[in-house]
Amino acid sequence: MSAAAMTLMVVVMVVIWGGLVASIMFLSRRPEAADMPPGGEDTQVPD
Repeated sequence: MSAAAMTLMVVVMVVIWGGLVASIMFLSRRPEAADMPPGGEDTQVPD
């Protein structure tokens, strides 16, 4: 494997794993939205 291929592989791995770590940290700090807009009920209205 050439040096350029290994460098690109490391860069891509850092981007992928860094995004995963960043999203986990974001979700652990803000698990859900505090207030949601009205609507969105899971009810079926018969036609």
